[in-house]
Amino acid sequence: MGESVAEATIIKWTKNEGDKIKIDETVLEIATDKVDSEIPSPFEGTLVKRLFKEGDVVQVGAVIAQISSDAGAAVSDAPKTVTPEVKKETTTAQPTVSSTSTAASSSNDYSQSNKFYSPLVKSIAKEEGVSLSDLENIKGTGQEGRVTKADILAYVANPNKQKTSTTTTTSTTTAPANTGGSGTITINRPAVSLMAGDEIIEMDRMRKIIADNMVMSKHVSPHVTSYVEADVTAMVQWREKVKKEFEKKEGEKITFTPLFIEAVAKAIKDFPMINVSVDQTGSKIIKRKSINIGMAAALPSGNLIVPVIRNADEKNLLGITKSVNDLAARARANKLQPDEIQGGTFTVTNVGNFGNVMGTPIILQPQVAILAVGTIKKKPAVIETPQGDVIGIRHFMFLSLSYDHRVVDGSLGGTFLRKVADYLEQWDSNRII
Repeated sequence: MGESVAEATIIKWTKNEGDKIKIDETVLEIATDKVDSEIPSPFEGTLVKRLFKEGDVVQVGAVIAQISSDAGAAVSDAPKTVTPEVKKETTTAQPTVSSTSTAASSSNDYSQSNKFYSPLVKSIAKEEGVSLSDLENIKGTGQEGRVTKADILAYVANPNKQKTSTTTTTSTTTAPANTGGSGTITINRPAVSLMAGDEIIEMDRMRKIIADNMVMSKHVSPHVTSYVEADVTAMVQWREKVKKEFEKKEGEKITFTPLFIEAVAKAIKDFPMINVSVDQTGSKIIKRKSINIGMAAALPSGNLIVPVIRNADEKNLLGITKSVNDLAARARANKLQPDEIQGGTFTVTNVGNFGNVMGTPIILQPQVAILAVGTIKKKPAVIETPQGDVIGIRHFMFLSLSYDHRVVDGSLGGTFLRKVADYLEQWDSNRII
């Protein structure tokens, strides 16, 4: 699941208890903070027991299902177990259903709540006699304010200090530990009145996460945005010249995105201090060795996700193009793996896809910069020639760089952005891919 992934939500079970399962056949679908994944079975047999329900949040490494290699075996016949980290196969020496089932069944005691609580939190609450009203008033420190094991244990140790205010116009946003944030802040949201004909639309899980991350990023980093306009005529003409032959030879299209990513990777090599992060204390700079470039891609829902091209500086243009096409296709099909959206050190987003000429993107923490590329438009321009200046039609685009002004000053941000534009403007029209 990746080193930074500690838990996942079970979205859907694709197999019922009693169903036969083949090796590598999908058993369930899960969701982490930003990506949905299908979990295949490492065993062949019969699904004896599902230990969690749809909607439950499960820690990585926890047993989530039991599969018997004998279709007629009972639960007590030492079935094999399946965990979210499906690289391991374990056999229970004796039945483990009783303890797991107790934790799962305890969730029924708190079924009247509109909030989500993990089976472990519910189990602890039941054992410690925590009422539903008290549980709902515990201040959660997990994702989206969710109550964690540490929160419920802290409440049990000192109930009077763990309750949170129920004021409807106040909520909290917690900066993740690796973003350099200062912890929990209070945000006073304005009251919103409803008018005739208004429709209330519930945010989906992804939209809520995006909203929280955007607010957090603005709190963590003082954003500054610089702009340049680049004459990319040579690049546009080169792509037009090679795209048919490339598709015929490689079986896929070459878009502008890999050209942008290559230019960014080169510029990062020239200005490595743009490829940094700020540690949790906010006083130390982490200079990244790897150049892992994230590219914003659209999901079927309309939300954006950022798969990462790792070590982009070590790939040639063909390698970058194949990576871009593969990640974009699997993003559209909801087939990205959790590891593929982690570890980015710099991000590129193409606002030109929406017909926008420029944008002011929000930094994806804990990175310190993000580049937005606008749409490419034809414009009349003054062209210098040995015979004098003439007016011609050229292809122009805007590039905009948002950066964390704590560690990237205007000189570095502006010079880096200009360097990216230079690489695009100085494109070799005779280049062979």
